[in-house]
Amino acid sequence: MTDFLLRSILHSPDASQRLMKWAIELSQYDLLYRPKAAIKAQALADFIAEFTQSAEEEKMVNEKKESSKADGTSAEPSQPRDTWQLRVDGASNQKRAGAGVVIITPDGTLLEQAITLGFPTSNIEAEYEALLAGLRLAKELAIKKLAIYSDSQLITNQASGEYMAKHPRMILYLDKVQELLKAFPGLKH
Repeated sequence: MTDFLLRSILHSPDASQRLMKWAIELSQYDLLYRPKAAIKAQALADFIAEFTQSAEEEKMVNEKKESSKADGTSAEPSQPRDTWQLRVDGASNQKRAGAGVVIITPDGTLLEQAITLGFPTSNIEAEYEALLAGLRLAKELAIKKLAIYSDSQLITNQASGEYMAKHPRMILYLDKVQELLKAFPGLKH
C-alpha cells in the first residue's frame, strides 16, 4: 500500500476510464469549474461578532419594550413615540454594488429592503443610493418624523451641511438628498 491512496485510485485504468466517460458526458453542458473564494478569517470573525451582538441587542430591546408596555413607560426615552428610524448602508466592490435600507416603525416593526445596483459605482455612491432609496421609501410611507442613521461619516456630514461636496456627481447626489429631506420637517440626523 502507498501513502498516496488517491493517486493510486486515479491512476488505475478502471478509474481513468470512468472519469473519461463522465468528462465526455458532461462536456455537452458547458460546465465551468470555479473554485470558491476564500473568506478572510478576520472578516468572518467580524461578521459573526456583529451578528451575535445584533441578536443580543435586539433581544434586550425587545425585553425593554415588553417591560415598558407592562408599566406604561417608553423603552427609548430619547426617541418620541411617533419618530421612525431610517438606517441605511451601501457597499461596492469591483464586481457589484448594493444598498440596504431598514425602516423601524415607532412600535419597533422592521421594514427591510436590499437593493442590487446594476451599474458600476464607488462606495460613497452606493451609500448615497442607499440614502436616496430610504428617503424615497419614507416619503412614500408619508413619514413625518424621521431619525436617519448611516455608518458613512462623509454622507451624514454632507447631508447635514457640515461638509461640502466637491465632485460633480457627489454634488448631484447631495442636491437630490437635500431635496428629499425637505419632505421631513421632524428630521433628526
